[in-house]
Amino acid sequence: MDRYDRASLFQSSSLVMVAVAALSLQSAGCALQTSQAMGGEKEAESAQDLKPLVTRVLTREEQEKLTPKEVLQSLKNGNQRFVNGTLTVRDHSSQIRKASLGQFPKAVILSCLDSRIPVEDVFDRGIGDIFVARVAGNFENTDILGSMEFGCKVAGAKLIVVLGHEQCGAIKAAIDDVELGNITAMLKNIRPAVKRVEKIDGDKSSKNDELVRKVTLENVRMTMENIRAKSDILRQMEQDDAINIVGAYYNMDTGVVTFFDH
Repeated sequence: MDRYDRASLFQSSSLVMVAVAALSLQSAGCALQTSQAMGGEKEAESAQDLKPLVTRVLTREEQEKLTPKEVLQSLKNGNQRFVNGTLTVRDHSSQIRKASLGQFPKAVILSCLDSRIPVEDVFDRGIGDIFVARVAGNFENTDILGSMEFGCKVAGAKLIVVLGHEQCGAIKAAIDDVELGNITAMLKNIRPAVKRVEKIDGDKSSKNDELVRKVTLENVRMTMENIRAKSDILRQMEQDDAINIVGAYYNMDTGVVTFFDH
């Protein structure tokens, strides 16, 4: 093979190598584009999954159409979502702005001070959906009653829920006759419920879980009775079927809320 043939062969081999390299780069570019496209789709899907489902708040017209029975059922449904871990995704920033000029909640919840009970989450409610009053032991007093009257008579809420819970510290303190600062006076509101279940068998201290449970339930019932007895407005509204007053018990282990009327 003379030098011209060798030069021609070398030139042909170089052209083949350049062509192969170009094809490799083209394939890599296609793969990169495909990967980027797939990544973009996944990011879009992820963004869609995180997009808030609820951006609005309850209106006066919607509130007025609700019945106490419908509101109670919505709380039951919300609690089921809480238990299942499928809480509604909400855009709280948007809801805050939309609720700034007025509020039309569905219900008033009287709950214990306990930090382990995130009331709005327990019922899967958002901004503007419910009024929440808190006091250790979830009992009523003049201030709470006035707040409930405002929530129902003035603001239009259709349901009052007295929410007790498992392993309540205030209930245990009332059972054990704890005396400490202003806590002593506060517990006087709960002690009548303790007296109602004194006949229970076994240990009469807070170490008796069954005693604690029964006093908790009795305290809820007693609070419901007191709301009806001490508030002419709320009692009349319930008699007129404008509102309903119910009790509830929150299970700390499962997150399940059990409702009862009496």
